[in-house]
Amino acid sequence: MIEVTAPMNGKIIKILATVGQKVAEDEDLLIMEAMKMEMPVGSPEAGTVKEIKVQAGDTVSVEQVLIVIE
Repeated sequence: MIEVTAPMNGKIIKILATVGQKVAEDEDLLIMEAMKMEMPVGSPEAGTVKEIKVQAGDTVSVEQVLIVIE
């Protein structure tokens, strides 16, 4: 199980992945806004999205778990 975490404090702008979706390594899973910049957050490894723990509009903290991949 792989936990994708927030690289910094910010706000979730858009979720690109869906539960059950197969993703490739480095594939964008969501878009965050931090320090007035949009930043994609990608998958560290290939796998299947098991759980999405955030929604668009959520404010997140650094190292907060955003998505779980198997």
